[in-house]
Amino acid sequence: MLGGMTDRGGEATTPAESDSATETDPSAPARPGRKRDHSRDPEILRCTIDVLAETGFEGMTIEMVAARAKAGKATLYRRWASKGELVVDAVACLKQGDVDLGSLPDTGTLRGDLVAMIKPHSIDEAEKKMRVMAGVVTMLSTTPELADAVDAAIVQPRAEANRLLMRRARDRGEIGADTDIETLALVTPSMVSYRVLVLRKPVDREFLVSLIDGVLLPAAGVRQTAEV
Repeated sequence: MLGGMTDRGGEATTPAESDSATETDPSAPARPGRKRDHSRDPEILRCTIDVLAETGFEGMTIEMVAARAKAGKATLYRRWASKGELVVDAVACLKQGDVDLGSLPDTGTLRGDLVAMIKPHSIDEAEKKMRVMAGVVTMLSTTPELADAVDAAIVQPRAEANRLLMRRARDRGEIGADTDIETLALVTPSMVSYRVLVLRKPVDREFLVSLIDGVLLPAAGVRQTAEV
């Protein structure tokens, strides 16, 4: 409500005073429009991934994440309106660590660049990501309106990296000028997502190289005989 409110004695109070009465952090100044502190977001998102992997989406609560991150529940609720939105941001943060568009490899060949993008992961990491993605599937079954946000978090980062690498290959004449980069950029991240989200199988180096050599490069018109 935009107008002033009254306290128990009938005296008018301002919205700022009302906010102060409900603020869970007494050390924070309560005034409309104050800047939110996002410095703890990375830690909160890491804790979200941990809790999601341990409990699944249905078992996870924002209260659990708050406790793990040693943050107030009100802090998380002001930042994320639902646990679905929190999970989407956490998965996006996880994927950002896998793909750094500012430092893509430049080996001189498209295959070399794509293979160099593959990062080694331990068995424990792979299993954790499987559990996280299983949680995402459950989330989408109950909140399908988050599908576009999940696509942006999971598929698009790697797709954009593929676009940049293929444009570079096109510029140096390695692939044809008429190559359908937009479609091909989605091939590997889409197949990876299907393998993890639907088939519930891990993604290892062998699988990724087979996609590069058996699907993406032939579709782009690249002939190569290099071995891994």
